[in-house]
Amino acid sequence: MSLAMPPATPQRPTPGAFVNTPAPGGRPGLFRAPSTQQQQQLQRPAPAPVASAPSLTPIERAARTVNRMLDKDANFRDLETYLGQGISGEYDLATTAPWHPFHKLRTHAIPEKIFENINMTQMATSMGLFAEINHAWVTIDNQLYLWDYTHPNPEMSGWGDSPHTILSVNLVKPRAKVFRDIISHLLVIATTAEILLIGIACERGPEGVHTLNMFQTNMSTPARNLSVTSVVGSPKTGRIFFGDGRDSEDIYELNYQQEERWFAAKCSKTNHTKRSISLPSLIGFGSTPSRTHVTQIVIDDTRNVLYSLSSNGTIRVFHMKTVSTLDCAITLTQSQLMRMCSHIVRPTSILGGRNTEIVRIDVIGASEASQASLVAMTTTGCRIFLSTTSGGYFNDITAAPSSIQVRHIRFPPAENESSSPSASSQLQPYQRSTQVGVDSTSLIATGGARRYPPGSFFCFVRRSNEQQNQSLFISVPNPGQTGAQLDQAQTPRYKEDAQLMQLNGIMQDMGLVNEPFSASAKPQGFGNELAVQFDKSPCEYAIMTSTGIDIVRRRRLVDIFAAIVKFGGGQDGVDGDVRKILNQYGRAETSATALAVACGQGSDVGADTRVAQISDPEVLEYARKAFIDVGGKAQLNENATVEGLNVDNVTASPRHDGIAMYISRLVRSIWKVPIVKETRIATGIQLVGTHPVKKLQEIQRALLHLQEFLNANKQSIDGLAGPEALGSVTSRQDEIELQGEHRALTSLVQLINSIIEGIAFVLVLFDERLEDILVLLPPDSQQKFRQLTYEGLVAVSAGKDLAKELVKAIVNRNIQKGSNVETIAEALRRKCGNFCSSDDVIIFKAQENLKRATDSGANSEKGRTLLNSSLQLFEQVAKSLSDEHLTAAVNSYVDLEFYAGAIKLALAVAQQLDRGNKALSWMKDERPTQDARGDYYRKRTFCYDLVFRVIDAVDQAYSRQPLVPDGIVSPITRRRIEAYEQINDSSDEVFQNYLYDWYLQRNQSDRLLEIQSPFVVDYLRRSSKTDIAHADLLWRYYAHYNDFWSAAEVQYELADSDFALLLDDRIGYLSRAKANASARTTGFTEASIRNRQSRLELLRSIGDLLDVANIQHDVLQQMRNDTRLVGSSRETHLTKLDGKIMPLDDLYHQYTDQAGYYDLSLLIYHASDYRSLPDIRSTWTNLVEQTHRRAVESEQQSPWEMVAIEVERIGQRVNLNENVFPVNVLLQLLLQYDLNYYTHDTANNRRPTNPELLPCSNLTWPLEPFIKLNAPFEIMVATLEALWYAQEAPFNGRNRRLLVKWIIYLVETWYKESSRQGVPFGSEENAIGLMDCLRTVVQSGELGRENAAEQGWAERGREALELVDSVTR
Repeated sequence: MSLAMPPATPQRPTPGAFVNTPAPGGRPGLFRAPSTQQQQQLQRPAPAPVASAPSLTPIERAARTVNRMLDKDANFRDLETYLGQGISGEYDLATTAPWHPFHKLRTHAIPEKIFENINMTQMATSMGLFAEINHAWVTIDNQLYLWDYTHPNPEMSGWGDSPHTILSVNLVKPRAKVFRDIISHLLVIATTAEILLIGIACERGPEGVHTLNMFQTNMSTPARNLSVTSVVGSPKTGRIFFGDGRDSEDIYELNYQQEERWFAAKCSKTNHTKRSISLPSLIGFGSTPSRTHVTQIVIDDTRNVLYSLSSNGTIRVFHMKTVSTLDCAITLTQSQLMRMCSHIVRPTSILGGRNTEIVRIDVIGASEASQASLVAMTTTGCRIFLSTTSGGYFNDITAAPSSIQVRHIRFPPAENESSSPSASSQLQPYQRSTQVGVDSTSLIATGGARRYPPGSFFCFVRRSNEQQNQSLFISVPNPGQTGAQLDQAQTPRYKEDAQLMQLNGIMQDMGLVNEPFSASAKPQGFGNELAVQFDKSPCEYAIMTSTGIDIVRRRRLVDIFAAIVKFGGGQDGVDGDVRKILNQYGRAETSATALAVACGQGSDVGADTRVAQISDPEVLEYARKAFIDVGGKAQLNENATVEGLNVDNVTASPRHDGIAMYISRLVRSIWKVPIVKETRIATGIQLVGTHPVKKLQEIQRALLHLQEFLNANKQSIDGLAGPEALGSVTSRQDEIELQGEHRALTSLVQLINSIIEGIAFVLVLFDERLEDILVLLPPDSQQKFRQLTYEGLVAVSAGKDLAKELVKAIVNRNIQKGSNVETIAEALRRKCGNFCSSDDVIIFKAQENLKRATDSGANSEKGRTLLNSSLQLFEQVAKSLSDEHLTAAVNSYVDLEFYAGAIKLALAVAQQLDRGNKALSWMKDERPTQDARGDYYRKRTFCYDLVFRVIDAVDQAYSRQPLVPDGIVSPITRRRIEAYEQINDSSDEVFQNYLYDWYLQRNQSDRLLEIQSPFVVDYLRRSSKTDIAHADLLWRYYAHYNDFWSAAEVQYELADSDFALLLDDRIGYLSRAKANASARTTGFTEASIRNRQSRLELLRSIGDLLDVANIQHDVLQQMRNDTRLVGSSRETHLTKLDGKIMPLDDLYHQYTDQAGYYDLSLLIYHASDYRSLPDIRSTWTNLVEQTHRRAVESEQQSPWEMVAIEVERIGQRVNLNENVFPVNVLLQLLLQYDLNYYTHDTANNRRPTNPELLPCSNLTWPLEPFIKLNAPFEIMVATLEALWYAQEAPFNGRNRRLLVKWIIYLVETWYKESSRQGVPFGSEENAIGLMDCLRTVVQSGELGRENAAEQGWAERGREALELVDSVTR
């Protein structure tokens, strides 16, 4: 047989392996690295989890709807959207009183005393209004009279300190810091000789201005040779301008300051334009000189611009660059203006004719329009809208204007203009009206005109000088037509509602009584009258005639709707007029209007000329039915992103939008505004409410009416009717739509209640001193409160949490004052239950008991009683206790040494936070990420952390106590025992698990061994899957309580786990597991028998795995000593082998077979019960030759000894297993090896016949390993006998004598060994067989007489034969 290294044994199946199943990606070889593709597969990242969007609460959903409605109102079309380049003239002239956009409230008569003085006039008289302070004035020569025209019997205020005739009077705002704060206005009086300033202090009462006080300012400046007219003031800067109404277009400024200076008087005037200088005309040589003068001055503070109108129709534009300059930027003559108009429309008789004059100009502020800045009104009733632009690249509204253009021309109504007859329920597409009165004479001759935001136009018409009375034409943009959200391709309509009103006399002056209209601070949304109809008072205008003062009021849409129902509609009746409103405004707006009227928001002028709410039952009932009938129904949005029939795809009904719209308009002024603001007083900063209490109460009252209405009519409203409404659905889609409507409407209902209670809470807060409340809050909460809005208070969870802090601060403050907490808390609960519920009342009661316990002393009987009472109260509201309340209570209990109560309370709160025990199921599901149940676990752990703080506190107190005599239990010891009883007796499995984690984090694992509870086992079994320390503690816990079988199971699982354990540790676990599993089980019950059966199975599994582990350990040791394995792969394979126990298949194919570890391959054969004799024989052959070669390479003198030792070692490891250790095969193999490599002819220095053979003095060494292993002698003798008879090489020729010697030796040894056992050769039959064999081989003559050694063996043969013969006799 060749001595060369044999080829590697081909891969062959081992037990349990699926050789025909391809491996995933292939296994890397022993001495090669894995491929790049395999590395990339191993490094491929897992896909990231997708987070789910959080769901909204009902109140948050409703608040989002309200914000959407506010945004919709804020996106109302601005003026320039429908004021495009061109002309318009479409009017809806109301023919019935309910449709009038304005109505006359009352007429205030001029006092008789005024008429008496006027009749005595000698030179001049004039009259006018200071409408902003509800006063009128009359000048008679040098006398000025003022009175409150709203008072039924007013007192006259007069001024007549100057002997000169009064020319002009006006009321302006003063410049800041010049006068005392009580001076709110300046009265500018211009006479023929001077201009004077009078300080005005107004004392305002609940109903407006009641008293007016005048103060001398000692400020005047000469004005001779001037006819002062058009005195105006800038409210922004306090500057005062006036014009010369005689023969000049100059603009003057009246300067005033607090004190005189070197070069500036206290009061002076400045001419900001060059006065025209001309030579007087000579009589007879020229025409009479023209007397062009200034007739009107207006100021636009939003653009820093002043406009003047001259008597010849010239408009001049001045820019106020600084607070002291006035520069003329543009001059536009009337002829130039008409020429611009001709580019838009052909010249007509009312525009561009001889009788066309500009009678008035009014400003359009930058907040109303970005470009349109001025409107000029003519004597023919035309309105010319002008826009100014600056020359800069960036369009700065405050920059000096450089050009002016005509933007739009609004003609008067056509002669045949009437109310729109369209009352159809179908919406009509917009078409530009053909009835533009380009030649209409309906407003000829206009003697005066006014325009007020957002477009209210007042035109005073007097057909002839003989007429004693004027007609008043009033128009206003229709918000339903001009502000609707139309398609971008549609041209918005500029349609106005109009009416005619007769005046008693000629208009002398007109003024706006209340604040100027403004729905927004920017053009978009500025003109939305619908949005502010419940938030601001309608605009009221005072019109002064020669007979009295008429008060005209703008009517809201709700007023028009209520009036239509109350007084009847037009020719189509009430239903027809309601359809007209529906046509113009849409379903949502009509629903909001009907809802407002049904809630009592409609108003009208009563018999006493006062505005009163319409509460007629017929009106309210009709509005209720209209709200229900026109509200429409919810629709399923098929274009939504959520697939299928889902409530998220439902678009709520217009009725829902109407309710939301009404709510948003009620709260629009407070919704996004901070609740409080800071004001500076003499003592510092004071916090006050941003809105008056009266305003908040009005909003709350309106919401209460809305809440009552919805509650009373919920059975008639789809979505609020309840489950019985599902009986009317006919399809699944209808059901989903109804569910979506129900969700939307109930959200609004909850929001209404939340706002009502939020306002009630704010009102309660305002009853306290805010600074004292605020100081009790943490600094960050104080800042949050200053920024808190009503939206944040009622619709955001953080705002509600802050409100609870405020409630707590209020209660604590009253506790400090000695007030009854229960009374205060109960009052808060009744007014605002969302912010102070019944649970809050109990919490405050518990806190009060806790404070009283502190005052009484923790160790007193009363103190302990109060502590237990507070604990009971806290436990009643455990589900409502906030983290802050719980922490404060636990800390107080710890300070009072009430440790058991603190632990009991914390555990009760944790249990109430997760009544469904979702945290436990999350734990048992191995804590998946992106799972909502994890939030419950985190909430509970906050409570458990408080328990741990209590444990630390009680342990520290226990360790600090002084020595106590034996047999005496100290108070702290008793309280410690009580505390641990609460912990150990707790049935909260989540807490117990969290407690065990805490113990282990603090290296207190021994505490777990002291706890005899099933929770410990469950905890350790669950956590042992991921934590080796827990797994190790688990088997220790089992062993501690003598459950050795369970300990063995855990150790077995540990040994076979994926933890980062070294192989030696795994073998150690298996060894201990084998010992624990071998512990005796007493008893013969069925359970014990079944237990023994399982124990045997466990023992077998442990033994098998231990065998594999030992083999792997042998592989590891050989790999460490193998010099062929180098580089990075060495560490890789060594680390892999010194880890998890590998399958035998992997150990064989990846290591022992490839590396030529034949001894270990044989062990693997044995462990896997492999029985392929050719493979086993081949492996033994390779092992023998490998051992021989290594012995020779190491220069061993007797290589056969190494072979014998190796065979003996393997035999012991496999316990002479006949499959892996076939004695007949191995004996033949060793004998063959002996004959091939050694010679025994060394006696008498005889040279071997074959010089390559090694000398061996021990002839019987091949037999010794088998004899030492107690191999069956029968098999060995039979094997030698078979070789004898076979006469095959190398057992032929001279080698046959060796077979005779080995047989003789075996017979001798067998006799000795068997004799010790009492039966020679084991049996008589064996002796008879040996007799035949020995006789044959001994008498064969193979043993010659060449030398003494041969003769000796022949003699031993005869003796052996005699010995056997003696046994057989």
